[in-house]
Amino acid sequence: MRFGKIDYLNLLPFDVFIKAYPLCLPGFKTFLHLKKTYPAKLNQDFLFRRIDAGFISSIASLRAPHALDCGIIASKQVRSVLAIKEPPKTDSESASSNALCALLGIEGKVLIGDKALRFYYNNPPSSFIDLATRWHEKTHLPFVFGRLCVGRYASLYAPLARAFVRKRVKIPHYLLQKRAVQSGLTRAQILEYLRDIHYQIGVKEKRSLAQFARGLRFKRLPLPQRFKTICK
Repeated sequence: MRFGKIDYLNLLPFDVFIKAYPLCLPGFKTFLHLKKTYPAKLNQDFLFRRIDAGFISSIASLRAPHALDCGIIASKQVRSVLAIKEPPKTDSESASSNALCALLGIEGKVLIGDKALRFYYNNPPSSFIDLATRWHEKTHLPFVFGRLCVGRYASLYAPLARAFVRKRVKIPHYLLQKRAVQSGLTRAQILEYLRDIHYQIGVKEKRSLAQFARGLRFKRLPLPQRFKTICK
């Protein structure tokens, strides 16, 4: 059971949840903590079947054999996916955010993850655009940045996903302190950020994903594929 996870603050509640989840799968939790990386790399790992499941970018989830109703979602703002008002440049760590920026017709430097959060809290709002905010202004829908997708063992991962989205996770003080030191943010900033993130994919989220997929086709923006990496 090889599970891959994004090593960002937006999955901190999942870290807490999985520690208490009653798993009967040998080695699962050990592998989970070994296989932490950034979204674009996780997409490759999933497409090349180096992992059986994981939170992959929503753009890659469009090709997944089993996409569960669990993801990383922001409604009116996300704070950790920004277009900085600088010369255009993609972020090598993200496929969905780069595509979203292009889809929205925004020119700027794409910044994601904890480094984007630090930029958000240390710079004036006039210096960046929150991509979730811009998507909501355009569609009145939340944006799904990542989705829990499964290549194998869907019958085992589906109950785990359902349990996670139903549970209200309280993050221990010691863990918040640790992540605050690691990320260069304060505990209050981390909690404020997580309040804008939810994980259950419902009707609105599915509409948003469908609209995102249509936009990609209209703009002829490519989806992540195995053969592109093989040809290099």
